[in-house]
Amino acid sequence: MKYIEVGIGNTWLVRTETELADGTEFEQKGIVRPIVFHSVYFRVWFGKTVFIWDSKEGLKRMNKTRSAFKLIFGVTSH
Repeated sequence: MKYIEVGIGNTWLVRTETELADGTEFEQKGIVRPIVFHSVYFRVWFGKTVFIWDSKEGLKRMNKTRSAFKLIFGVTSH
């Protein structure tokens, strides 16, 4: 699965995070193609709380162990 993200709080303003079948993941600067659209999402991370709205999964709230601030718009790709 690929996550193409634009926003503040990540290493780069525009990045692609690729998650492999074995659970490992890596990130690259910019948009990595091809893009096979799956969904769009908006993520707000404030402190240790993360709110995610996904067009396929709806609204979710998660708690993280580290504290951060992020405002991210993203596209999920297969």
